[in-house]
Formats: sequence, structure tokens, C-alpha cells
Amino acid sequence: MITFVLSLAALVCGYFLYGRFVEKVFRPDDRPTPAIAKADGVDFMVLPSWKIFMIQFLNIAGTGPIFGAIMGAAFGPAAYLWIVLGCIFAGAVHDYLSGMLSLRHGGANQPEIIGHYLGKTTKQVMLVFSVFLLMMVGAVFVFSPAKILGDMWEPSFTIETMGHYTFWIVIIFVYYIIATMMPIDKIIGKIYPLFAFSLLFMAVALLVMLLVKQPDIPELWEGLSVPALTPKSIFPCLFITIACGAISGFHATQSPLMARCMKSEKMGRPIFYGAMITEGIVALIWATVAMYFFYNQPAPGYEIIEGGVAAKGDAPSIVNLICNDWLGVFGGILALLGVVAAPITSGDTALRSARLIIADFVNLEQKTIRKRLYICIPLFAAVIALLIWQMSDKDGFAKIWNWFGWSNQTLSVFMLWAVTVYLVQQKKPYIITLIPALFMTVVCTTFLLSEQLFKLGQYHTWIIAGATCLVALVWFFIWLKRNNQR
Repeated sequence: MITFVLSLAALVCGYFLYGRFVEKVFRPDDRPTPAIAKADGVDFMVLPSWKIFMIQFLNIAGTGPIFGAIMGAAFGPAAYLWIVLGCIFAGAVHDYLSGMLSLRHGGANQPEIIGHYLGKTTKQVMLVFSVFLLMMVGAVFVFSPAKILGDMWEPSFTIETMGHYTFWIVIIFVYYIIATMMPIDKIIGKIYPLFAFSLLFMAVALLVMLLVKQPDIPELWEGLSVPALTPKSIFPCLFITIACGAISGFHATQSPLMARCMKSEKMGRPIFYGAMITEGIVALIWATVAMYFFYNQPAPGYEIIEGGVAAKGDAPSIVNLICNDWLGVFGGILALLGVVAAPITSGDTALRSARLIIADFVNLEQKTIRKRLYICIPLFAAVIALLIWQMSDKDGFAKIWNWFGWSNQTLSVFMLWAVTVYLVQQKKPYIITLIPALFMTVVCTTFLLSEQLFKLGQYHTWIIAGATCLVALVWFFIWLKRNNQR
């Protein structure tokens, strides 16, 4: 528990100390924001700061800080280091600067920002890459809450029991259609505070139980003496497994939604940096509780299998176990609502972001419903196709999730490099994003080559990592020299 308490304190201190430093590097001012300058009553409008924080938190949360943290806990106490250091020095910096650049560029979407700093070709690649990732988010975050709800009636997903899941998939997808089409304040702005309360209640309740029970949990300094409960290597798998609790490229697709609703740039640190730190705290709590159940008190019939997932092969089973064992009936219901709400509230805004990215690319205004439909109909059709394939293949969810995890982190790589270019051009300390950009470049390249495409040993993994770091550094310093000569 000492490592957990110190990690919790570090995250809070990180917000007040490093978050303030990053804010001073960017220097927010009093210029008119897109919510005022481009108000349209649909996507650009001023919302209260507390509501923007709640929406941003739920937009970026999804199941990542819950499922990712649970699976990451199987790597042992090393998960603490990645959640704390990744969140403070990489994830929150990524979220803050991507959100603030969106503000400075009139509420621009992620591909536009990346294209502005990394070139038109990169913008076009990121447009396709981002939209496909957002469609995968929509498909994954329809299926995962539908599975949790379906398991309440039928605890196994088979062809025979598919009807239980299909019912919830249809319900959730209909909500996605409505939320994607409607003005942001009509549905998202009204129901998100309730969902945010459920998710935060769940985390606070588990935190209280941790402090009361004082469970025996492996400490960070025990190091290699604590066995990892997954055959996967810490590098690079841990840094892909725990994404939303440390750094996630998906967040940069969500920040422009809130950048279009802020009345002042000075709201950026609590909204963007603060929401990421809050997500890190949620991930820290879930990782700690999962370690308790993994290392001390596995329930009968529960066992750790490949990837750190327990009980019938999925993380939702661990969530149900934890909630029922620690929070009782009422607490378990609220916790379940939070776990179900988290992916739903990321899925709807993912499709909303996809609509806006496509609209900006084809220069199609979105004030009228008819023109929103021009984009939404083929977008929803593509997501439905992904869902059908996912349900028809018994490993469909796992396959999409693996590629989603890699794509998610790869998206953060491009945004970190774009922000680094911005800081260089503004003659600001670019080291704050250069190091995370280098690290995530190495992680994503190594994971793609050594885990996804080829099954390589640890020796070859480190060779790939070193070569990638060297190439990226050489490229950057060549570009930096040319930039300074202009």
C-alpha cells in the first residue's frame, strides 16, 4: 500500500507542479476562443467549465483506465511506474497541448493540427488513420458494454446466446446515432454529469475500501521478486496495455470537442491536464485492487491467463468480481453503471469526432441535419460492418482490440511530434514533448514488429528499440538544423 499512496500523491502533485509548468510553457491568454468566435449552436458553443471537465473526462475514459489497468496489473508493480510517470510527463502533456493547439487553430481537429506542423501528406494519412481508429472505438465500445449487460442474463457469449447481446448492441447503437447527430448540449451535456458521478463514485468507493482493508499488495521496491502473471514482456507490451491511464492518442481526437466549448484559454489546465490526471488516478485505483485479487485472494474458479485477464478470458469478469465482493449490491449497481457508461460515453463522442473530422476535410458545414446525415449514414454503415464481423468471428473482439491498442498509441506519436515542432517554432522548451515522442515511437514500432507482425525474442526486441530511437533522433536533429537555418 505504500507504493499506492506515494503514487496517488505523485499524481496530485504532478497536476499542481508539472501541470503549472507546462501551462507556463504554452502561455494561455485572453484571445477569443472558437466557442465565441465561431458559435453555431451545434458543435461550437460555450458550456460551463465544470460540465466541460465532466464531458472531457468521460470522453477520454472509456474502459481504458479500468480494463487496461486490470490487464496491466498482471505485469506486477511496474504498472505503478508507467501510470504515474506516463500520466504526468506524457499523457497529460499530450492532452493539454493538443487541446490548446486546437483552441489556437479555431477548434481544429487532430488531423488538421498534425498536418499543419508535419505536412499535408501526414495530414492525409492521419485523416484516414484517425477515422478508422474512431470507427474501431465505436465498434469496440458498443460491444464491450453490451457484453457486460448481456452477461447479467447469459454469462457466456455464443451463437445460441447472441440474442441477449444483440438487443443491447441495438439499444446502444441507436443512442450513438442520436448523440452523434444532436447538438452537443442536448444529450451529451445533460446526461454526462450523471455518468461521471457513477464512474467517480466507483473509483472513490474502491479507494475507501483500499484504505480500510489495507491489503497486502506487492511494493515497487520488491522488483523482480514479484512474479509477473502474464507471459508477455513488460517492454513493449505494458505500454500498449495501459494506454488511457498513462497516454492515449484517442484523447487528441476528443479534446477539440471541448476546445469548441471553452470560453477562455485559461480553463485548459483543469480541463485537459486535470482530466488526464483524474483518469490516471482511476487507473491507479483499479490496478491496485486488481493486484490484490491477483496476488492474494483469487475467487474460486478464477485464474490468471495470457495477457493478465482472469476468469473466462475477459476483464469484465474481474470488474464484476471486485464490485460484488467489495461494494455490495447498491455499490455494485452504481459501479456497473459506471463501467457500462464509460465506454458508451467514449463511443458516442468518437463517432461525433469522426463526423467532424470528415466534415472539415470535405468542407461541409454541420449546422443542418441533412448535411450531418451525408456523413453519418456511411459512417454508421461502416461501424455496423465492423460490428457484424466482430460478432461473427469468435476472436473478432480480441483482434480489433489488439489493433486498436497499437493504433491508439501510434496516434499519440504523431501528435507528440506535431506539438514538438510547434514548441521548436515558438522557441519554447521542446524537451517536454521530445522525450515522450521518442519513447512512444520506440514502443509502437517495437510492438508492431515484435508482437503483431513477427513473434521475436527479447534480444531482437531491444535491437529494434535501439535502432528506432537512433533513427528518430537523427531525423529530428537533421530537421532541427534545417529549421534553425531558415
